[in-house]
Amino acid sequence: MEYIAYLHKDRDSDYGVSFPDFPGCITAGRTLDEASHMAAEALALHIQGMIEDGDEVPEPSKVDDIAADAAKHHAIAFMVIVDAPDTTVRVNITARESQIARIDALAEAAGLTRSGYMVRAAISAAVDEKKRIVPPRAVRRAGKTR
Repeated sequence: MEYIAYLHKDRDSDYGVSFPDFPGCITAGRTLDEASHMAAEALALHIQGMIEDGDEVPEPSKVDDIAADAAKHHAIAFMVIVDAPDTTVRVNITARESQIARIDALAEAAGLTRSGYMVRAAISAAVDEKKRIVPPRAVRRAGKTR
């Protein structure tokens, strides 16, 4: 989905970004590239939060619709593309009570829910494992065997 964002710049500040369709969703970046990247990330998180809260996500405004918007005064409008968020799915796992207690403690220390912590840990572990895998052809070229 494509949403309109406003890029604001004061003399002594970072580049700020706001969204006419999502009052209260704002972000900023030191550079234009950083502000643009942060805009997509902030909007995706905001939309995900709305869905989790059961709020209706608005349809994107059309560029013609914002022509008279006073909030865009001294701002540049640009489009931010976000993927439609995935639906949250509940799953069950089996683990020892002591393992769940440890996961809960780690999640709390990280400022995450149990589910959020477990998803992040699983994805991080998969990425780390992928980095450790050496393609067989590269091993043969190096004259090493497994």
